Amino acid sequence: MKKIKNYINGNIITTSKDFLPIFDPSKGEKIGEVVNSNSHDFDDVIKSSENAFNEWSRYTPLKRSRVLSKYKEIIEKNITELAKTISEEHGKTLDDAKGSVIRGLEVVEFACGIPHLLKGEFSQNVGTDIDSWSIRQPLGITAGITPFNFPAMVPMWMYPLSIACGNSFILKPSEKDPSCSLKLAEFFSDAGLPDGVFNVINGDKHVVNKILENEKISSISFVGSTPVAKYIYETSSKFGKRVQALGGAKNHLIVMPDANLDQAVDGIMGAAFGSAGERCMAVSVAVAVGDIGDKLVDQINDKAQSLKVAPWTDDQAQMGPVISKEHKDKIESYIDSGVNEGAKLILDGRNLKIQGYENGYFVGPTIFDSVTKEMQIYKNEIFGPVLSVVRASNYEEALDLVNEHQFGNGTSIYTSDGEISRNFTTNSKIGMVGVNVPIPVPMAFHSFGGWKQSLFGDHAMHGIEGIRFYTKLKTITSRWPNSIVKGPEFKMPTN
Repeated sequence: MKKIKNYINGNIITTSKDFLPIFDPSKGEKIGEVVNSNSHDFDDVIKSSENAFNEWSRYTPLKRSRVLSKYKEIIEKNITELAKTISEEHGKTLDDAKGSVIRGLEVVEFACGIPHLLKGEFSQNVGTDIDSWSIRQPLGITAGITPFNFPAMVPMWMYPLSIACGNSFILKPSEKDPSCSLKLAEFFSDAGLPDGVFNVINGDKHVVNKILENEKISSISFVGSTPVAKYIYETSSKFGKRVQALGGAKNHLIVMPDANLDQAVDGIMGAAFGSAGERCMAVSVAVAVGDIGDKLVDQINDKAQSLKVAPWTDDQAQMGPVISKEHKDKIESYIDSGVNEGAKLILDGRNLKIQGYENGYFVGPTIFDSVTKEMQIYKNEIFGPVLSVVRASNYEEALDLVNEHQFGNGTSIYTSDGEISRNFTTNSKIGMVGVNVPIPVPMAFHSFGGWKQSLFGDHAMHGIEGIRFYTKLKTITSRWPNSIVKGPEFKMPTN
């Protein structure tokens, strides 16, 4: 049975004797343990990160870029290995896992352009013979606290850019699926990254609190639920850190009467049930406008009933289990709530049993129709394969549903009408918007982040927002007086 430790200063080590269990969600069986780090481990990671920053920050951006380029090559060669590690501990299908590694790799690729991305601005003669320019310098020790649902992709939203900017980085991954993080750190060392620039420390909430409170850590990046994101933001700010804390979501996808229904249904299937709905960009609300509702529900139901739910080792699996028994129970309690509050249960994913995997944490695709905005299944983030269909009589009513919800992470509309599309992209109060695209996740050279209760802090992740977050702006204003040497060779031209 594997024992996952920490990655500190280029070594897999720990002094703690306390370990937390790791489970295979497909079987409901313990498959390993991960260290719950102690104060000595934490002191080691701070010391290592501090020493490494002093060296790494003096590397030229071009030299940093070359290390990142080598890192990109190593990850590309090991995508399948990383994906299998993710699937074993998370339960998502192998294709899902591979896709998530590739999306994370895109941020590494973007970070390879750091010499250009760190270029400042220059203004000549802001005053008589006075010039002014700006530069961006690293923060110091930075940290990331990441969730279970994307153990490769979400950390890679953070540390490649931070490290490219000249910082050192401490990663605290989820204790539910920690193995991938250690592999990512080892691969970075193989690429030539100096020891201590990228450290991984494992543990539970007490390790998180040490990170938030430590005065030597300059910034915190976080992805998770809204209550925890708010706690991360408030606590980190109290200790003077800059923060980007991404919270929960309740993403709406509007289907207009003129939409290409086949495309809309295909989009909803992948967005609602992919990765068992455990994505902050999952579509959990489909808003059917006008008379398209019945056709939409019928087609989604037909496709969902043929969706193959199975362990990741099954090549035909289209959806795997959820992360834990506790989370399975939580999702099923929401389904109970929807029934009790009067929503129409079209497809019930409770009590799903798979032969040979009866103890696995499987929840089948679930569809509710006639959901209203007063219901708990509409108000709250379920983070599972549960789709709520809400009926709206017109576009204005559908837009109001999107804008009045507490979350503002992502939204999308399916329509053939350019005027409606333009109005929607302009007036939806959401951070990421799609048109005939179900999951509008930006590419790495743009930035990822929501509005309202979906983001705490001033910066979104990766893209130019990421560069700004992981650097401090310095502006210099300069005038050079005449030299004290008065020889003829110093005479200035008169023109």
